[in-house]
Amino acid sequence: MFRTSFSMPKYKYDIIVIGAGSGGLSVGLFMGKAGFKVLMVAKSDKDIGGECLNDGCVPSKALIHVSRIVHSATLAGEFGLQIKGEADIQKAIGYVYSKQQVIREHENAKWLREQGVDVVLGEAKFSGTNEISVDSEKFTAKKIVLAIGSKPRKLKIPGVELVTYFDNENIFHINQLPKRLLVVGGGPIGIEIAQALSRLGTQITIVEHGSRILAHDDETMADILLKQLQQENIKFHFNVSIEKFTSANKAIIKQKDGDTFTENFDAVFAGIGRELIFEPLHLNSAGIEVRDNKIVRDRQLRTTNKDIFVCGDIAGDLLFSHAAEFHARIILNNLFSPFKKKLSNDHMSWVTFTDPELAKFGVNEKQLQGRNIGYIKVEESFEDDDRAVTDNYRYGRIILFISKKSWFKKQKILGGTMIAPHAGELIQELILANSGNLSIEAIFNKIYPYPVASRINQKIIIRYKEKSLTDFIKKLLQTAFKIFS
Repeated sequence: MFRTSFSMPKYKYDIIVIGAGSGGLSVGLFMGKAGFKVLMVAKSDKDIGGECLNDGCVPSKALIHVSRIVHSATLAGEFGLQIKGEADIQKAIGYVYSKQQVIREHENAKWLREQGVDVVLGEAKFSGTNEISVDSEKFTAKKIVLAIGSKPRKLKIPGVELVTYFDNENIFHINQLPKRLLVVGGGPIGIEIAQALSRLGTQITIVEHGSRILAHDDETMADILLKQLQQENIKFHFNVSIEKFTSANKAIIKQKDGDTFTENFDAVFAGIGRELIFEPLHLNSAGIEVRDNKIVRDRQLRTTNKDIFVCGDIAGDLLFSHAAEFHARIILNNLFSPFKKKLSNDHMSWVTFTDPELAKFGVNEKQLQGRNIGYIKVEESFEDDDRAVTDNYRYGRIILFISKKSWFKKQKILGGTMIAPHAGELIQELILANSGNLSIEAIFNKIYPYPVASRINQKIIIRYKEKSLTDFIKKLLQTAFKIFS
């Protein structure tokens, strides 16, 4: 492959990317294809692909897929089909591995080298302002991107060493399904794993120190999801904390009033957030400042060393794979353009992949109020939606925040949220309208085949417009009808 180096002669590479997850791969591969001399560093060949491929998005969604098939089979009894037997967790995990391997075919060191990108495997640390070392070998570059991801936060509770302990780094390697699983944390990771394993046959109890699940999502939507999970016999304890583990199978749970009770289990799954680990990087050697356990960076994702960027979890922003890809696009733009982009999550979206899914995009009501932005809140139940009726998800709901009416500006969708089966797919055109600055007329005028599930997006806009039919407008329409019809 023809390749030209545009860096100053004193640097061996144009760019070094430390970490080969979603963000790192996005930067490294583009720079390589654009003809730059690129070095990518990963701890091992298996680490290429990052958290998403190895311990996060890919294996969890594969396991969720298997659990939905099993769950659907159990529901068939309502129509006379009797299903017997238990799910085979080893076959389920085998399916997960097989899907990881498909993706790993183009996320490994050999493949990256075939794309013209140099790859070094090992632990990277900074040894200068534009220099890193990997196993005592040193490499320099004009620009360096730090994209090493994060790690699951560990439980630090007395007696935790006694229990069979899982988090997202080892749950996809189990060879036996625990009969009773105590899930610590009611966030997205906790409830996704909880529902998947519940559907495969595990009794699930979730303990959450807060008063609800999914603290960063709309409370109304979270409550709808909670009821659906409870209908699947998942048990919840809110406003509690684990005081200690007294044995391999017993926890003492403390309530806010100080009272305690005992919970029995066979294994524990911790979904209590992520943490950033900086120490092995020797950031001081590169002049990178850390404050409050976060790397100091500006909105262009530059550290206090302006030649070094942060991308993905390590940026201390939203911990999503697609957020890392978004960071990569900002960095790539700013490497080439005089018009610098700055990080803004006003068009960010995310999905909790339970069944039903809970999807969110844009700015929420609290953010709108905090910025003194005028908006109209529109809500629509799925209760009378024809597709929701036929497919039995009338509990679904959608909320949109629409800009206020103006003679000079068209009304835009500022943000919203939806709960329904496959909500993450149904909401995509609303995300496009939000990020593309389209007016609500784009949804209103679209012709939807009947009865696709995404017609709910048009229905909520129609209902909103119907409310503008004031008595005055009705009289105008009646007069026009008499004159022109």
